[in-house]
Amino acid sequence: MLSRLLIKALKRSSLKNRTKKTTASPHLITPSLQDNMQIMSQRMGNSSDFMVRKVPGRDGIPDIALCYIEGLVDLDQLNSIMESWLTATVDVTETTGMDSLLKKVLPSGQVSQLQTVNALIPAVLEGKAVILIDGLEVAYSASIAGLEKRSIVEPSSQTVVRGPKDGFTEDISTNLSLIRRRLRTPDLRVQTMVIGKYTNTKVTTAYIDGIADPNVVSEIMSRLHSIETDSVLESGYIEEFIQDASVTPFPTMINTERPDSVAGSLLEGQVAILIDGSPFVLIAPVTFFKFLHSSEDYYQRYDLTTFLRAIRFVSFVVSLLLPSLYIAFSTFNQEMIPTPLLISLAAQREGTPLPALIEAFMMELTFEIIREAGVRMPRVIGPAISIVGALVLGQAAVQAGLVSGAMVIVVSFTAIANFAIPAFSMAAAIRLIRFALMLLAGTLGLFGILAGIVPIYVHLVSLTSFGVPYLSPFTPLRFSEMKDLIVRLPWPLLKTRPKEISQRNLVRQNEKQRFMDSTEDQGK
Repeated sequence: MLSRLLIKALKRSSLKNRTKKTTASPHLITPSLQDNMQIMSQRMGNSSDFMVRKVPGRDGIPDIALCYIEGLVDLDQLNSIMESWLTATVDVTETTGMDSLLKKVLPSGQVSQLQTVNALIPAVLEGKAVILIDGLEVAYSASIAGLEKRSIVEPSSQTVVRGPKDGFTEDISTNLSLIRRRLRTPDLRVQTMVIGKYTNTKVTTAYIDGIADPNVVSEIMSRLHSIETDSVLESGYIEEFIQDASVTPFPTMINTERPDSVAGSLLEGQVAILIDGSPFVLIAPVTFFKFLHSSEDYYQRYDLTTFLRAIRFVSFVVSLLLPSLYIAFSTFNQEMIPTPLLISLAAQREGTPLPALIEAFMMELTFEIIREAGVRMPRVIGPAISIVGALVLGQAAVQAGLVSGAMVIVVSFTAIANFAIPAFSMAAAIRLIRFALMLLAGTLGLFGILAGIVPIYVHLVSLTSFGVPYLSPFTPLRFSEMKDLIVRLPWPLLKTRPKEISQRNLVRQNEKQRFMDSTEDQGK
């Protein structure tokens, strides 16, 4: 009698929370616990890692079944739920529904009510425990995920001398917490969706309401919702789906492992895209000059930062043009080289059998192979093999008379300059374009280099990143926005945010308050 009264009370409570149904559907949860268990097992394909543990009821408490994926849940919390259910005592006069009963049984955490079988499957695959209750047409999910996570360590791809040392991990919840730790404001908006037919990957967008451009946020969300694919395993999938131009070597989104870099970008009006399972967070929109900036630029003094940025821009030009200029000068435009240097280069090339173009291509390809081998080999021996291989091959090639010593110097300095570019995606784009410019320099000389640079510049001018001009603030030209481009002014002079990203809430420093504080200090 007590069990019947409890089930009737639970049914009345669950009916109030259920959505209206016009017709019966085979996807709805049935009152029979055994049928629900069988349906769940069939939907999961009777997989060996899908577990269903039935817990008998007593003293008016109905039978339940716990459905979960082995290895995705915390077994200690799962056993705690089972023990609590077996020992729970309920007074029907005090119980208004299953919600109050679950509050006494389940550990603290997120508990959701599920209405259909289609909602049960994603909950199980997310690492939750689904609770089926005999006699009810609803189920509950408990967040007791116990998946092993990688600890927070220093990013390996973006190191800094001064600045935070923590980096993102593959867990999206951990990554969001790292951002929340730096941006303690209720204006930080987070929106999550699921993309991928088979992977069901969580993709989260984060931005600051009142700073980010609503049109940009709407455009990013629209592109994300339009993605129809069966899998998303890394942030590179999303980047290729939503980028503005697919036929371009230049990246239109930045990926970073640094939470402080993401926080700084959000404060400038940009939008962050986090993908579950990837430690790299996408940032959009961006401009070309953002790829030559580093988060450390804002932690060092402004004069040192300006010097380092100048070095990066020089390294960018060297990495792009140095081999091409050497080929053009040594092949077509010898009059551009001072006579003593020309004599020295001619003496070095006297015994080399190959033209400068073939020589440069051979050396560049050799270095690319060494670089790729160093990355793919085990970390213990990879760096040693790459360094020794470069030294041995370079020295042996010079001694054998295959290449000149000057060419070895040019290729080595070009590679070092390429490493000085902070963004790996931009450095990779320069490596690709360099080969095309070398070919033009070997066929047309300086005119060929110019014929290659002009289309590249036109292409850069035509690019946009979610509506933001790629070469802004150079095109369109805004001198007022160049205070944080190559030369970084001191923080007290950076009163406004960059206008090319967003036009909202531009002022980020209270000038009046700073003036009042300085006046009070002078009076003391």
